[in-house]
Amino acid sequence: MARDAGRNERSRSEPGGDELLRLVMADLEELKADDVEVLDVRELTDVTDYMVVATGRTARHVRAITEKVAVSAKHRGAPPLGVEGEREGDWVLVDLCDVVVHVMQPETRNLYQLEKLWSPVMAIREQTAAPPT
Repeated sequence: MARDAGRNERSRSEPGGDELLRLVMADLEELKADDVEVLDVRELTDVTDYMVVATGRTARHVRAITEKVAVSAKHRGAPPLGVEGEREGDWVLVDLCDVVVHVMQPETRNLYQLEKLWSPVMAIREQTAAPPT
């Protein structure tokens, strides 16, 4: 569980990382987010367990997707720790502690390529992992 100090202790009704990820994915599918990718970063950082990167076609679409994710999470007992970028709608981040959701317009996603930022770290970790016994 990422950032326990940020949430103190989870209540029994609050969804954990894997369950929260499934709920987020359902919301993204419902609002037709494009090119959804999930990065499992549990072994790489204590900041979060999963980073979800998705594309919205327009600023309005990006805002609608992230508003749905934030409101749904709140109703499920996991209110966002923060939401950034809503006003512009170019790149909106929803921090759900164990799951951080990035929704961007295509041009922004292509420019920043978050998946590629994490892939060298993931590749290094895979190369240095102990061989199977």
